[in-house]
Parts: sequence; structure tokens; C-alpha cells
Amino acid sequence: MPSAAQDVQRKMESLREKIRHHERLYYVLDRPAISDAEFDRLMRQLKQLEAEHPDLVTPDSPSQRVGGKPREGFVKVPHSSPMLSLDNAYNEQELRDWERRVRELAGHSDIEYVCELKLDGLSMALRYARDEHGKSKIVLGITRGDGSVGEDVTPNVKTIRSVPLSIAAATLKKAGLPQEFEVRGEVVMPLKAFERMNEERERQGLAKFANPRNAGAGAIRVLDSNITAERRLDFYSYFLLVEGRTFLDRQAAALEALSTTGFKVNPNWRLAKNIEEVWRFISSWEQKRDSLGYEIDGVVIKVNDTRLWRELGFTGKAPRWAIAYKYAARSGLTQIEDIQVQVGRTGKLTPVAHLRPVPIGGTTVSRATLHNLDEIERLGARIGDWVTVERGGDVIPKVVSVVEDKDHPRGTKRFHMPERCPECGGHVVRVEGEADHRCVNANCPAKLRESILHFASRSVMNIEGLGDALVNQLCNRGLVKNVADIYRLTKPQLMDLERMGDKSAQNVLDEIEASKALPLERVIYGLGIRFVGERTAQFLAEHFGSMDDLIEAATLKDEAASIAKLEEVEEVGPRIAQSIREFFEEPRNRKLVEDLRKAGLTFKGRKKERGTKLAGQTFVLTGTLANYSREQAKKLIEEAGGRVSGSVSKKTGYVVAGADSGSKLDKARELAVKVIGEKELTDLLGN
Repeated sequence: MPSAAQDVQRKMESLREKIRHHERLYYVLDRPAISDAEFDRLMRQLKQLEAEHPDLVTPDSPSQRVGGKPREGFVKVPHSSPMLSLDNAYNEQELRDWERRVRELAGHSDIEYVCELKLDGLSMALRYARDEHGKSKIVLGITRGDGSVGEDVTPNVKTIRSVPLSIAAATLKKAGLPQEFEVRGEVVMPLKAFERMNEERERQGLAKFANPRNAGAGAIRVLDSNITAERRLDFYSYFLLVEGRTFLDRQAAALEALSTTGFKVNPNWRLAKNIEEVWRFISSWEQKRDSLGYEIDGVVIKVNDTRLWRELGFTGKAPRWAIAYKYAARSGLTQIEDIQVQVGRTGKLTPVAHLRPVPIGGTTVSRATLHNLDEIERLGARIGDWVTVERGGDVIPKVVSVVEDKDHPRGTKRFHMPERCPECGGHVVRVEGEADHRCVNANCPAKLRESILHFASRSVMNIEGLGDALVNQLCNRGLVKNVADIYRLTKPQLMDLERMGDKSAQNVLDEIEASKALPLERVIYGLGIRFVGERTAQFLAEHFGSMDDLIEAATLKDEAASIAKLEEVEEVGPRIAQSIREFFEEPRNRKLVEDLRKAGLTFKGRKKERGTKLAGQTFVLTGTLANYSREQAKKLIEEAGGRVSGSVSKKTGYVVAGADSGSKLDKARELAVKVIGEKELTDLLGN
């Protein structure tokens, strides 16, 4: 005879299975089979039994999606593989150029693509592992962060009802998946949930959120998961990984496996056999995007064959096997009430139009960039004009045209660029041949403020907490006079500032301390050298291997030799090389670097050793090689001192042609560039 405890346990498990089934019908498949009242009744029964038998509560019970006290803070977690952003295409020609490059790099034209709607939300990685009962349960929910390291927001993710808390072994077997895997996708706030939330905030006298993306991102990054649950977020999955790598050999198969396993997959995806079908999908959804119950800002196109992904590889920041097609920016009509100047970290003066507030794509826009004086003159813009404003890439507002008709008369007040910096009163100059005006005062407080914000930003030193409000206070009180002063801040100094208590001050100090361990390329990027972005900083770190060797090359007495040394770095041309030299020749900048060294930042990296056998030679790879993948061949050529380019030109030394070579081979013959096969490449490498 079964015991009373076994009866209760069976009843509880039966209730859990019913609730999980109805959660999937409602939140994943959008096909509810019972009323909300009936669902609530089942949940109440389960909670009552669990309250009476707390020893029988399981971590994956539907009742455990929300619970516990607010946490102390977020823990940072490294990703199993980088969560990279995608390159963008804004028109049909840019999309076709990308597709042509894919075919050329792959060496054949028989390529399928998967088209998926680009959800406007927050990227998330979910990890699942086997539990003691043989199920796979969620163990981590990690934000994208800087792409390499994110934040553990597991309790908040568990409140999202379209996220499975556990998956039965039989279900995984049916989908062909192991019990330990990772799912990546997008957290979004449905439009109905967004509207309800704003209505409630308005009733409470609280400020409304500008758009669903901001509201959703804010809900994920709160320390109290009960608040997250109230926002009614949703999760759509689109990537499947095992040990940080793709598991199935087709993206379409991965989407189907995710759906089989119980994850919510956006149903509006399509397998396209060619670029024509891709374009039809994009055009169709641009017309229908407003019919959806959530925000999208484009379409993501991925090569379907995941085995090709490794061969196609990556650029500095994005995969070559995928691209995001961004729909045309949403626009609005408004009036310029004033034009004021904003000073950036390089001293650049940017005219900013202060606008009569206008809603554009879910956000209220009240300011928009006018870029520079040339752009204002091109537009013919004046204060008082009615203008069309777009959110570029659906994010950055900009003025695109002036409207002139009987209902929208022209403004009368023209804008003049100030001769003195509005921040410090320093002289403003415009170098011949450049569009920008700049403040020449090295001690301009606006430069300092923007430099610190850049240095502390997520893609540089990732010092969370050093935002506008805190940086303004630090600068105004004279606590920081350059970025190195960040590392001299003390707890009493921070606690003396507005809205900074013991705990928040300690959190900032912990973030500052953690930043010291970030790699050399981050430090180089953080210095704010003109024209040196994230990608160039990485190339500099790999080429020189240390800050000292970079400075030595940049400060050689012979300027021509110094420039030549810097131009050896990949993608560094004369203009960038000159800018690097000018930066390090300035004594105050070298003093800043020494202060950062004393603070304990990383000044040594891993130098990318290069041989000399192929020095000065440029190679282009086309077709399929028998014994090397494209990435292997590229790596071997670079290690021997050569360079690999994606296109054939008169400067190309060799085109390496494999099976099914494409248009690059025709181009090589047209330009009389030497064409070699795999055996000749092996001979050149000496392998």
C-alpha cells in the first residue's frame, strides 16, 4: 500500500506537470486551454500542498519562479564563447554585398540562409545542466554584458514563464540534445505588458518608461525578482550551443530542436535558398512589423550550414556568417527650439538641436545631433525651423531635413559656432580640411568628463557605476583631473558625494579594482587616442605585445621610421600612425600612462608572433582547400609574416585557389596576379 506521503508527492507532481503543460500552452504556443481562474486555482492548490510539506518542494516547481529576498548585487560570469554583435546592412545593396562576400569566402554559391525577425530586446544566455533526478534544469541566466563577461541574473530569468525551469530527459532525447547545453535568445517586453505597466505607473504618479526595450532591460537588472515578475517579460530563443560551440549542423535544425524542447522560438522565421528569397522576406516583414505584439527593428540573416561558420570566421567584432538588416529609421516632425554645443572627450564641438518633444518609435525625442557646421549649412537649418528627425538605426536621433510649407514657416535665427569653448572659455579652432571645430584647451573640463565616461564604459574598462551623475560630481569637486585619478579614489571621498552610501561606494571601488585585470587592448582603447578604436587597439596590442614597445615605436627620434613602424600594424595607415605618435610625444600623456602603470593596470599582452618567411606578401584565399580550413590557412600565412586579404587587387601577391573557386580567381587572371594551388602554398610555408 502506498504511504500517505507518497500520495501527496504524486499529487504535487501531477499538479506541477499540469501547470507546466498549461504554462507552455499559454506562454510559448499562445494557445491557452483553460481560463486564468482555473490556472490560478491549480497554482493555489500546489502552493498550499508545498506549504504543508516544505520538504517535498523541488527547485523546478512552477511555484518557485519568484521567491526569496532581494539580492545584494550581481555576480559577473564569463561566457562560454563570446556573445558578439552583428554587422548591419541598411539597404539592399549592402545586403547583396555581404551575401557576395559569403559566397566568395565559402568558395561556392549553393548557400542557404535562415531569416529571423530581429527582436528589439536584451540578449541573454541560459545554461542547463543535469540534476539529481535526471532532468536538465536551468542553472544560469547571464546578460550579454560586454560580450565576454555578463551578469548572473538567474533568479530574474526564472520569473519569465516562457523559460523552461527544467526539461525531461525523454524530451531532450527526442530533440537529439545532450543534458548539458546553452540557449541564447532575446528577452522582450510585449507591447500589451508595456502599455499596462505604463498605465499603472501613471496612476501611481510615476514617470512612464519611454519604450519596451528600456523597460525590459531595467526589469532584468533589478535585485528583486518580484519586480521582474511584475513586468511580464518574454523570452525567444535563437541559438543552441554545447560547450560553447554549435551542436547541430544546420541553424534551421537548431530552431526546430529548441521548439521541440519547449523553448519559445519566434515562428516567423524562414529558410531561404538564395538572396532573392531573403529580400522578399525582409520586404514582407517591413510592411507587417506593426502587426506584431512586440518591437522588431529588422531581420537577422544567418548562413544555415553551421559547419561553414568556422570557415567564414569573424571580423574584429562580428561573425561573417550573419548580418542584421536594419529597417529604415522611424521619423517624426518637430521644431528646433534652440541649438546648443556639446563638447566631447577629444574637444570636438557638436551642435545639438533642442527640439519640441516628439514620439518616434516608442521613444520621446527632445534632442538630436546636427554633427557639425557643414551639416547645418547643408540642411540650411535655423532655430525655429520645422524639421524631420530620424532615429538612426532606431537609436540615435538626427535631423535629416528642413520642412518648409504654409503650415511650417522657416525660423529666422541662424546658428553661429562659438569662438570660445562653452565649457572652459578656451579657443575654438577648425583645422584646414576638417569639418569639426575643436577646443584646444588640454584642461577643458568637458574633455575630462567625456574622457572618464569613455574610459569607464562597458567596451573599455567596464567600471559600472561611473555614470554621468557620479563623474560630474568627481570632476566638479576636483577629485579627478585625469583618468588615472580614478584609481586613487577612496571610500570616504565617494561616501561624501550625493547618493553614495557605504555599500554603493564599495561597489564602485570593487569595479575599479576589477578593471585592473582587463587586457592591454582595453587600456590602449581607454587612452582616447584619436582614430584608435576598439579594433585598432586590439591590433596594436597583438603586434607590440606591451605598452612599452608601443610607446618606443611611437616616439622614435626619426619620425619617418616611427610612422613606418606603426604602419606595420594591421589596418594602421598614415593618419592613424601620425595620431598615435602625436599622442605619445605629448609629455602629459606619457605621465598619464605612467600613472596608470603605477595603479596596476595591464601593460603586457600576448604578442602575436609572426615569422618573416612571407613578410610583405599579401594572399587572397578562394575555393575549398583539401588539407586546410580557410581559418587554418589564414593563421599559417599570418604566422609566417604574410597578410590575408578578402579581395584581389594589384597589390595582391598570390591568390590561393582551391576547388570551386569563385570570382576572385577571375579577378586574379584579369589583374595578372599569380595564382597558386594548395601544394605551392605548402611549399611557401615550408610545412
